[in-house]
Amino acid sequence: MKRLAMWVMAGMLALLAQTAGAADVLLGAGDVVKVSVYGNQDLTLETRVSEAGTITFPLIGTVEVGGLTAAAAEKKIGSMLETGGFIRKAQVNLLVTSLQSAQVSVLGQVNRPGRYPIEGKRTLMDMLALAGGLGAEGADTVSLIRKRNGTTTKETIDVVDMVRGTDFTRDFEVVGGDILYVERAPRFYIYGEVQRPGTFRLERQMTLLQALSTGGGLTPRGTERGIRIKRRDAKGVLQVIEAKQDDLVQVDDVIYVKESLF
Repeated sequence: MKRLAMWVMAGMLALLAQTAGAADVLLGAGDVVKVSVYGNQDLTLETRVSEAGTITFPLIGTVEVGGLTAAAAEKKIGSMLETGGFIRKAQVNLLVTSLQSAQVSVLGQVNRPGRYPIEGKRTLMDMLALAGGLGAEGADTVSLIRKRNGTTTKETIDVVDMVRGTDFTRDFEVVGGDILYVERAPRFYIYGEVQRPGTFRLERQMTLLQALSTGGGLTPRGTERGIRIKRRDAKGVLQVIEAKQDDLVQVDDVIYVKESLF
C-alpha cells in the first residue's frame, strides 16, 4: 500500500509538471493535420505530413511544414495564400489530429505499455504517468534509452528514491524516439517448511526474518535453526550460507527452511 500511495503521488507530480500545449509540438513526418481557412470551406483539408516534411495544399501546392509549430505553419500557409493573390488576410487554422512523428516507447512492467505522443515538453515521470504507472511486478528503477547524434546511451533512474527525496533533477526531459523500459522487480525464492513456498518480490533491505514472514511463516514442523540460503557469487559459483534472522536477502537468493527434528 505504501508503494502504491507513493506512486500515486509521483503520478500527480508528473502530471502537474511541464504542461506545454499541443501548439508547441513541432510537426514531422507521419503527423495528420487538418487545415481550414476562414470563409473558404472549399480549402478545408485533412492530410498527412510526408516523409519530406511537406503537405500539398489547394492553390499553393507544396508547403514545407516539418519542424514548424502549428502556429508557424498557419502563418506560412496564410502568407503563401496572400502572396499568391488568392486570399486577402487569410485566417488559417491548423489542427494536429494525429501526432505520429514524436513518440516515446514505454515498455516492460508498466500498466499500459505502448507508444505515446509527446505534446509539448514531457519528462520521464510524465510518460510513466501516461502509461498508468509501474505495474505490480515492476522494479523501482527505470531505464531511459536515448539516441543523440548517432550515440545510444542508457540511464538508470530510481524513481522511488526520486519521489521520496522530492529531488527531480533526474526527471529527464524526453523526445521522440526515446525508450523507457521497466524491468521486472528483483525476486527471491523460499521453499521447505513455510506456509507459502514460492517466488516473491524482494523489497529493499529485506531481512531473512521479513522474507520468512512474506512466505507466511513457518509450518508447525519448521524450525528457524539451520536456515540456509543458496546464493551465486559474482563468478556464478553457488554458495550455501547458514543464515541468521537479520541477514539481508539478495536478488535471486533461494531460502530453504528445514524440518525440525523434535
